[in-house]
Amino acid sequence: MGLVSRRAVGILGGTFDPIHYGHLVIAEDCWYQLQLDEILFVPAGAPPHKRGRAISPAADRLAMVTLAIAGNPHFRLSRVEVDRPGISYSVDTVARLREELGPDTRLFFIIGRDMLRDLPTWHRPDRLADLCEIVAVSRPGYPPFDLTRLEPAIPRATERIRQLEVPALNIAASDLRRRVAEGRPITYMTPDAVVRYIQEHRLYAR
Repeated sequence: MGLVSRRAVGILGGTFDPIHYGHLVIAEDCWYQLQLDEILFVPAGAPPHKRGRAISPAADRLAMVTLAIAGNPHFRLSRVEVDRPGISYSVDTVARLREELGPDTRLFFIIGRDMLRDLPTWHRPDRLADLCEIVAVSRPGYPPFDLTRLEPAIPRATERIRQLEVPALNIAASDLRRRVAEGRPITYMTPDAVVRYIQEHRLYAR
């Protein structure tokens, strides 16, 4: 009897306020390079690192992600964070997805390389690395990170975290919000359907 291949799922979280082509290119390239079955887009509920900054309502961010990933058969939206009350810690999100998808599913938690330096300050980073394979994708202006610096907080970090080179689109959601507030265009930075949604719902307008 032949071996049954394990299902492989990528997890890409973020506030997605708004989602843009930088997010989509990262997801598509990770899907290809890691040979994943699908990518889950997980809009943040109450992200601990964004406390003190107003973010758009979850309904708007969910709608924009839905519009952005429509038509891609291996992209899927997950409401796991927005449907759960309280602070959204990554380790809790991945644990919940582990329960939903089953123990035989390989989970790849995708973060930006710029987040690696602060990873030891996250809630239970060692447990997070137990639950999934952490993939740190390249970011403009951030060279490869010395993973041995993470060893005190995440033992065997060099074995449990991989760095992946992906196309670098230097697009930031904060810049898109600023451009909209100033009346400047964001066409070609995010899908047209997202641009229309922002305009119709007057998001980010002063």
